[in-house]
Amino acid sequence: MNENKTNINWYPGHMKKTRELIQQNLKLVDLVIEMLDARIPVSSRNPVINEITGSKRRVIVLNKSDLADAESTKNWIRYFRDEGHEALKLNCNKGLGFRELYSALEKIQDEVNSDRTLKKPLRMMVVGVPNVGKSSFINRMTGRKSAKTGDKPGVTRGKQWLTVENGMQLLDTPGILWPKFEDPKTGLYLAFCGSIRDEILDIEGLGLELMKVLSDQYPDLLMARYKLDELCYPGDYSESLEREAEDEREAALANMESIAIKRGFILPGRRINYTRTSETVLDEFRAGTIGRMTLEKAD
Repeated sequence: MNENKTNINWYPGHMKKTRELIQQNLKLVDLVIEMLDARIPVSSRNPVINEITGSKRRVIVLNKSDLADAESTKNWIRYFRDEGHEALKLNCNKGLGFRELYSALEKIQDEVNSDRTLKKPLRMMVVGVPNVGKSSFINRMTGRKSAKTGDKPGVTRGKQWLTVENGMQLLDTPGILWPKFEDPKTGLYLAFCGSIRDEILDIEGLGLELMKVLSDQYPDLLMARYKLDELCYPGDYSESLEREAEDEREAALANMESIAIKRGFILPGRRINYTRTSETVLDEFRAGTIGRMTLEKAD
């Protein structure tokens, strides 16, 4: 099995153009809607967005809340509101949370128009990392399929002004990543959730890293989903601190092998099919099939 490539460095040309696009059009909008993945609010919160938008008013939406732990989502909403931002949860696929969003936006529109002689519709910009759900969000807001949607990041490109059902104006932008992840964990968490193309990653290594995280944070859900009687932990192997990283890898590998055996992912010669096992765990985590999980906690 291949070692995981944890040093992810991905900055396609259209990401640079997106940054420039946001900077050029920021003065045209009253509000920035920042979309985050409710499962990884820290890793999906691009620090470049903070730098670009500055003091521009912002509404933070935690999308894919149906895949995240409900209590953790409540804590994150409280956290962002304490930062001074309006924050709420959404499930763009089912349309949940949009009534609360419209109420918040209409209140902001009234505030913006309070000093204007000529009342204008609120103009907003929606930003976020790839595959966070911006296209589904826009389609819900406009009531039609205005934006392309897809399971892979990078589907939406170019600038387009769209009219929301209540008359507000929405500026869509492509997803934006940053040149280098200072913390390797950030790149891994984005990859777990599908914000980085699987084609540029080592799927077996990524699956192994996800197995480490799920074994640590959500062991009960993992065992229930794959009908495992028990999980292996680093402590089962460790004899010294120097072996801690290797022990963690060996424990995760043993858990992946247990899943492969349960699912029948065996190659000729009774060899474990690590690729299929990794793809299965990644797909089922992303779909929420294993259970509702939040990998980053507000505390």
